[in-house]
Amino acid sequence: MKIIEEKILTIRNERVILDCDVASLYGVPTKEINQAVRNNPEKFPKGYIFQTTDDEKSEVVKNFDHLEKLKYSPVNPTAFTERGLYMLATILKGKIAVQTTISIIDTFVEIRELSRAVASIPHVVDESERKSLLKRSGEIISNVLTNDLEESETETEIELNLAMLKIKHKVKKERQRK
Repeated sequence: MKIIEEKILTIRNERVILDCDVASLYGVPTKEINQAVRNNPEKFPKGYIFQTTDDEKSEVVKNFDHLEKLKYSPVNPTAFTERGLYMLATILKGKIAVQTTISIIDTFVEIRELSRAVASIPHVVDESERKSLLKRSGEIISNVLTNDLEESETETEIELNLAMLKIKHKVKKERQRK
């Protein structure tokens, strides 16, 4: 999930993944993703995808090193919203596509749940409920950042400072053996 989390950007106040990152997650060329959209325009109404502007493209190239190759592309990337990614999942087939879709959906759900939990913490009066929300927030962060790990004796400490909120959560996990 961490790999997917790193690819989620905010453009026009929407959480999106750019077509080149979607393609890398699915293990296909970017043109295949965009071809799927062109072949199925009825599945991508307004709010599902949008073409980035020159300014938006410049901004993401400047702020995200992994997108530097976009600087030389004559085409602005397509941004997929969460709904657009769900719809794309109905088009793309294959074992890798299914696993990637599940990971993308799980990551968006975790981020949404974390946003709700963090937003509600300042409004909670009951101390035990507040501690429960903080604990759940830490668990969500742990899930997003360390999804490929399983329980063990090693310990990781995650600390997140959000202006007036500090979340600290200890996780005991290690890499899965294959």
